[in-house]
Amino acid sequence: MNILNTVFRIFRRDLHSVGIIGAPFAKGQPRDGVQLGPDVIREAGLVKKLEGQGCVVKDYGNLIFEEVSNDEAFRRTKQPRAVGLANKQVADAVQRVKSDGHTCVMLGGDHSLAIGSIHGHAACRPKLSVVWVDAHADINTPLTSPTGNIHGQPMSYLIHELCNKIPVMPNFSWIKPCIAAKDVVYIGLRDVDPEEHYILKHLGIKTFSMTEVDRFGITKVMEQTCDHIFSKIKKPIHLSYDIDALDPSVAPATGTPVIGGLTYREGIYITEYVYQTGLLSALDVVEVNPKRAKREEEVHRTASAAVDLVLGCFGRVREGSHPADYKIPEP
Repeated sequence: MNILNTVFRIFRRDLHSVGIIGAPFAKGQPRDGVQLGPDVIREAGLVKKLEGQGCVVKDYGNLIFEEVSNDEAFRRTKQPRAVGLANKQVADAVQRVKSDGHTCVMLGGDHSLAIGSIHGHAACRPKLSVVWVDAHADINTPLTSPTGNIHGQPMSYLIHELCNKIPVMPNFSWIKPCIAAKDVVYIGLRDVDPEEHYILKHLGIKTFSMTEVDRFGITKVMEQTCDHIFSKIKKPIHLSYDIDALDPSVAPATGTPVIGGLTYREGIYITEYVYQTGLLSALDVVEVNPKRAKREEEVHRTASAAVDLVLGCFGRVREGSHPADYKIPEP
């Protein structure tokens, strides 16, 4: 019996310490409702399900963002003061969660919040790799953006090689580039602006469009992703996951859906593969917008997908119940 108990302990899930931050912020883009994302994801059972699979969870609650008056556009860039101030709060919150020893989960909100999330993470873990899962590259600069929406720009503020392409904007002076282009991998791209295509090619950033996901399969994509980011040294991973990376049939309640996206299985496999590296240090799940749903069922479907992505990052087993869920009865 002692031998059997030892065998079962080998398969016991590692305990994960998870710190959750809600960032109900929408001003990086024009569509109302994305600020409701954090609470919708929680209401889908996130904390209880994480605890059910053996995680220790601390929910830090939602950040409270100040209203910014007279937030005029900077050239074409919209609401820079509100976005800059909100991201400073997110950066400080992520630093606090990491200092407390947790893997940080930031629930958005729109994807402009990745500026603060990655910046705060890098302040605690200076050498990071970033896996960006998204239909969009979000690497326009303030000068190339066709819309002026900052949720389409966050990576440009963070990459060292673009620092001389970023003008000084109000409430953005605290941001210092903290990621090297070689440490970034994109997965799921299928709606990329011409200017972004140029930036990605010019910087030599590793990308996997949906065409390449179809060509190679998601297993090969993840193998090549890890081969790339771990080519010299294994760095902590920041996984920034836009729910619109998933096909709209899987996650319809989002602001900028693009058909032809990741299937549910492909989307979850990415999180499972990252989990297996043992190097996940922070996670963003963003752009869940219940007001973009046509029916309540679409809200539930999208929120459930978001929860499953988080669970996959912390060792959820799809094959069935885990041996740790059982105890061998004593004789």
